[in-house]
Amino acid sequence: MTLVDNAVYVDGKRHHNPDSLDETFELTRSSGGMAWIGLYRPDEVELLAVAEEFGLNLLIVEDALAGHQRSKLEQYGDQLFLVLRPARYLDDVERVEFGELHLFVGPNFVVTVRHAESPDLTRVRKRLEQEPELLALGPQAVLYAVLDQVVDEYAPVAAGLENDIDEIEDQLFGGDAEVPRRIYELSREVIQFHRAISPLENVVGELRQNADQYGIPTDLHDNLGDVLDHVLRLVDRVNAYRAILENALTLSSTLASNRLAETSIEQNEQVKRISSWAAILFAPTLVGTIYGMNFDHMPELSWEFGYPLAILAMFGMGFVLYVTFKRNKWL
Repeated sequence: MTLVDNAVYVDGKRHHNPDSLDETFELTRSSGGMAWIGLYRPDEVELLAVAEEFGLNLLIVEDALAGHQRSKLEQYGDQLFLVLRPARYLDDVERVEFGELHLFVGPNFVVTVRHAESPDLTRVRKRLEQEPELLALGPQAVLYAVLDQVVDEYAPVAAGLENDIDEIEDQLFGGDAEVPRRIYELSREVIQFHRAISPLENVVGELRQNADQYGIPTDLHDNLGDVLDHVLRLVDRVNAYRAILENALTLSSTLASNRLAETSIEQNEQVKRISSWAAILFAPTLVGTIYGMNFDHMPELSWEFGYPLAILAMFGMGFVLYVTFKRNKWL
């Protein structure tokens, strides 16, 4: 079993550290406490074993086994199933890594199933163990603390994305050919981040508005309100990131089009210059070619002024063409 931690809490304090799930179930029932089991990437057989031991609703287990779900909250009788999409920013590769976390919450137990390196649930457990009054509120206190940790870990991700966006803005006018690709990659990460965060607005709001239905103690209302405030601020930031990247992509396309147009204009100017000089050089070549045909009967060949006139014609035609092209700004 990929068991990270397994404990039974009574009145907010850790009383037992069972060696097996069977023992956990028995101690929970005999002590009237709460079991908190942490699993890391269990396979189907392991998860079904937990489900059988704690009587998890089969519909919940099917959802958990399906995986790759959006954040959501579902209720099956007296059991809650919460799906969260934690995230962490990897500084070395400047990329966001998304995971998946499942919470099974019952009247006297919590089962957390983590499918990624984040969130750090060890920190959540230590925090609650240091606040027995909060942990004594039961499984819903664990649900709140996990939600709070996941949302807190979104903040470094948002900061990392913001830093990447700032770098993109600096590179936009540098003519870097990789900028459009980086903008697209960032846009995709921001969209995934938005998909992870935005459902939490409804999830946390639902927990607060229907607290009695979900068994949320009154003492947790303000705590959930604080989590909701953080979620709303994050959603606003991510929406701003999406708008900035959309504008950056548009600007990148415009700048690329302008550079292409400038290149095309420059090429046209070069073609004009080359064509102009070709025409100027063609004029004397034409005269020279005519008198180089070696015909016997060419009156100008025996004329005293034939040679000077040919030279004059060559220079004259070239000069006229030069003036014409210069006036039309081809040269």
